[in-house]
Amino acid sequence: MQFHLPIDIKPFRDTIGYSDPVMLVGSCFTEHIGNALKQVKFQVMQNPNGILFGPDSVCRSLVSYTQNKKYTEQELFQLNEVWNSWQHHSRFSHIDAREALAQINTSQQEAHDFLKQAEWLIITLGSSFTYRLTSSADLASSAKGEGVANCHRAPSAWFQKEMLDIAAIKAMLKECLSALSAFNPRLKYIFTVSPVRHIRDGVVENNRSKARLIESVHDLVANNDKVFYFPAYELVIDVLRDYRFYDIDLVHPNYPATEFVLEKFTEACITANDRDLMQELKKIMIARRHRAFQPGTKAHQQFLAAHFEKTKALKEKYPFLDLSEELVYFSQT
Repeated sequence: MQFHLPIDIKPFRDTIGYSDPVMLVGSCFTEHIGNALKQVKFQVMQNPNGILFGPDSVCRSLVSYTQNKKYTEQELFQLNEVWNSWQHHSRFSHIDAREALAQINTSQQEAHDFLKQAEWLIITLGSSFTYRLTSSADLASSAKGEGVANCHRAPSAWFQKEMLDIAAIKAMLKECLSALSAFNPRLKYIFTVSPVRHIRDGVVENNRSKARLIESVHDLVANNDKVFYFPAYELVIDVLRDYRFYDIDLVHPNYPATEFVLEKFTEACITANDRDLMQELKKIMIARRHRAFQPGTKAHQQFLAAHFEKTKALKEKYPFLDLSEELVYFSQT
């Protein structure tokens, strides 16, 4: 019996290889893909501004990398003794404004440098909703009307919430890709829409929000041969389609669901030869995470020695791989 709808994801015309630097930007689901690629030694940079959900915040961040924008203290605000940026995740926040600014501008410079030589940009959009600062935002009066990427748990009265329409999303994405292509003409793009449900917006509103993202992205794909769409949203919502594939919050896909999506991503988006190398590296990474109860035993020493030789052989065959940590770990005696 067939228990789920089949989905035919044809391999992309252009695929990602180990020689291709990959930047990933967007929602928390972006980081599932990014962490999986990083674990098997792809050249990855992910979310230099931290997690972003809306197309407006994603586009602003990407354009800022092309411009090598440097933030100033005037662009920070203090809330509950902590300095924050409206355009950055709270992982950049700090009680010292200079420290927060240093972290932000270091990340900006690294993103600018990486994006200049990247081959792929993977963008995961999460929501069509945007938040703009109102006149109630006394701490940020100079930025009234500005869209924010992160609300930092500021009072709700500080923001005006609205859902971007399809025309606006299309326009900002096209303008962003134009700036990116001028900055790095080699770049190719993979768009996904996050399967994470934004239930705080409401079930109906969440579906409207996702539909606008999907329609806008497909317009880009139809009109730009460097833009591809990977159906992460459809794999979870339409293929798995069961709450047993969600965490206890019934919102975030759980481990089996994300592994299923990553498996399909690998099949469609990764160069065939490099998929074999990924499998070899996964074995090495599993062995690297192994913790022996009795590390002094001969059996464990043989285990380390065998995997040292395997890792060394991989490094000799693929010199571009950074396996230094694994070689140090397996050389323990």
